[in-house]
Amino acid sequence: MMPGNAVALHRNGAFYDVLLERMATARRTLHFETFLWEEGSLGQRVADALCERARAGVKVRVVLDATGSRKIGKAVREQLKAAGCHLVFFHKRSWRNLGVLNDRDHRKMVVIDGQEAFVGGHCITDEWLGDAEDGEHFADLSVQLHGPIVHSVQSAFAENWCAETGELLVGDDVFPPLRSTGDVTIHAAFVKPERSAPAVKVLHHTAICLARKRIWIQNPYFIPEPEAIDAFGAAVKRGVDVRVLMPSTSGSDNPLVQHAGHRNFEKLLVCGVRLFEYPHTLLHQKVMTVDGVWSAIGSSNFDDRSFDTNDEITLGVLDARLADELDANFEHYVARAEEIQLAVWRQRGAWHKLKDNVAYLGNELL
Repeated sequence: MMPGNAVALHRNGAFYDVLLERMATARRTLHFETFLWEEGSLGQRVADALCERARAGVKVRVVLDATGSRKIGKAVREQLKAAGCHLVFFHKRSWRNLGVLNDRDHRKMVVIDGQEAFVGGHCITDEWLGDAEDGEHFADLSVQLHGPIVHSVQSAFAENWCAETGELLVGDDVFPPLRSTGDVTIHAAFVKPERSAPAVKVLHHTAICLARKRIWIQNPYFIPEPEAIDAFGAAVKRGVDVRVLMPSTSGSDNPLVQHAGHRNFEKLLVCGVRLFEYPHTLLHQKVMTVDGVWSAIGSSNFDDRSFDTNDEITLGVLDARLADELDANFEHYVARAEEIQLAVWRQRGAWHKLKDNVAYLGNELL
């Protein structure tokens, strides 16, 4: 846990206005990493911003997941390279990567001059523009960071950059001295030790087990493993208010994932967990608040792929103000969500149950 940080929350499409404004201030290094980048107006705006800084002499490094960003477009790739941006793709589809093709870089983060960082769930496609006003515009959350925690985010970027290029990122241009800039304590979970649980999984499960009052989760892909279901049940038994907000099959961009999650809804409801589905658009924020004082926010979904396979980054933030903002965001969307009732859920049709069980067979790959 690193003290001395400042954190600001940014919602939906307004996030990009702040991000692009801050990217334009880069003077030495600009590091950009994301999972999903597709052709469109947003992608062009981001590409233009990166290229402008590269032409100004800033060292611009970009890491894109080779699968998630396969639709970035040839023109944008060539534009980035022509401007002097250093662009690499994580785990390209090739025989050399055959054994790791299922391991994806799901992180979404930007580091500016090693002094400022952005972490969250926002991707680079036009669906993230707007204000989640309809099914064509998604909801999401990201945070802006200043303080010592930026070194941790930079380290996460350096990890995959070195893995793909062999370049070790060192020096003050990448890791400048950082002063205390606030009163927020933050931990960055991103490491994946061999033969041990990844840090993002440990972070979430530990917080669930330590909760005393409430656990409110906002996540687009919620497929908890049996141990997590048991932990939720134990939390309810000790008086914790456990609620989960997620998109419905009609609101999700991947209904198959939601059906996989449905398989364990009855177990969760029996445990006393309250489940809410939002039918209007994709809620893509990956957030958990605990007891109104601690929050997890980042790129991690609540499923086996994020907790066991993907490269992810999630921040554990000890700050009641941020927790209040995130809880208010939960309440904003849950007001238009549908709560799942156990008696009604048990009466869903055989075809629905079949889809749930079949989808769950592939939950580690979804």
